[in-house]
Amino acid sequence: MKTGVVVLLLCMACLSGAVCRAGDQKREAEFADGIGKTLTIGKTVWLESEGKKFLGLYTETEKADGKNAAIILHDMGGHPNQQPLIYGLRLALPEHNRATLALQLPLREAGAEQQDYYALFAEAAARIQAGISYAKSQGAENIVLVGYGLGGLMGVYALSEQAADIKAVVAISLPVPASDDKAAQTLEFIKKIKIPMLDIYAALDLPEVTGSARDRRLAAKQNTAYRQIKIDDEDHSYLHDEGLLVKRIYSWLGAAAGQ
Repeated sequence: MKTGVVVLLLCMACLSGAVCRAGDQKREAEFADGIGKTLTIGKTVWLESEGKKFLGLYTETEKADGKNAAIILHDMGGHPNQQPLIYGLRLALPEHNRATLALQLPLREAGAEQQDYYALFAEAAARIQAGISYAKSQGAENIVLVGYGLGGLMGVYALSEQAADIKAVVAISLPVPASDDKAAQTLEFIKKIKIPMLDIYAALDLPEVTGSARDRRLAAKQNTAYRQIKIDDEDHSYLHDEGLLVKRIYSWLGAAAGQ
């Protein structure tokens, strides 16, 4: 299905109130339209979960076997081609024998708070499963999950709710919210993860990330394949040298999940 057609359908659904809630589908449509006009590397793919179409960006590796893939999840309010970090991961991992599928996660309206997103976590988990299915259809057998910020929390939530064919998980700037909401229990999700996990964050990250680093390590103490890394002189946006963060990720994946 062409990008413009899907964008039109999403916008019409939002106007009618049939699909979206609080404008989230309209924002997805706007992101998809902008990405479709500027994308130069990779291709747009339209996936479906729970009766809704959503955008993915698939970037192939040049290696012949094509058995390695990464599902990439953006931060709160973002999109699958967001610069610098998601864009950098989407392009760099294929250079290291791992195709990427960056997913558009469900959105709330502009200005929404983190807690406003918790009701969308089940939908996010369904999208992740759809992404895994698509990666498999492209020949992937060794699939990893890489999530940034709220996308990382959605990822560990999804892994705690349903067994998935994921070989390793990378959580970038993973928050531990002070919330009783079922979707926000980061430490409990970590305790359930038995596959290799990289917990990577910035020294000047958000307080709910830096202040919970020790708690995350303790939650993962039964997972011998867990590793935590702090990136010095960076904050949550990783604007100074996102290349270093990307290098740390693909180097760890090569050792923990194989190439």
